[in-house]
Amino acid sequence: MSGTIAARILFDNGSYQTWGELPRVGSSAPDVSLVNTRLQDVSLANWTGMRKIMNIFVSVDTDVCANSVIKFDRYGSGQDDLALLMVSYDLPFAHKRFKEQHDLQKVEGLSAIRHAGFGENYGVQIMDGPLAGMFSRAVVVLDENNTVVHREHLEDITTEPDYSSAFRALGIEIDE
Repeated sequence: MSGTIAARILFDNGSYQTWGELPRVGSSAPDVSLVNTRLQDVSLANWTGMRKIMNIFVSVDTDVCANSVIKFDRYGSGQDDLALLMVSYDLPFAHKRFKEQHDLQKVEGLSAIRHAGFGENYGVQIMDGPLAGMFSRAVVVLDENNTVVHREHLEDITTEPDYSSAFRALGIEIDE
């Protein structure tokens, strides 16, 4: 594992470390290898030419994470050139179940279960504490060329991201 321990997160009255840091604004996003709800391996090439919002979180089965997935789906509706990538270690079956239960139309549930490296490459791998091995809460926004145009790493993983800032980075105004 290359990189450094760079960020701290808060959870359940404790402070824990993550590995590395989010990709910098203006940089090319590291490619990804994740598993979709159809159990297929996917990479950023699956959304070539599209703008992307990556919502990275601990688990779709936690309240704050679930709310963020639902809100990203709602705010992103009607944006045909926008991919909403929801990334966690949840099994693809959990992503699929959640999407169906909430009748979500736009989000793509993606799992890191089959491929190591995403957490380190995106600076979200939790290194210690009860959530070690999972991802901290972050949002990384990419333009159609996979250039990072916005990033947000939430220190307190029990808070929701700044949706307006994420969409505004792509020139999209939303009503929260």
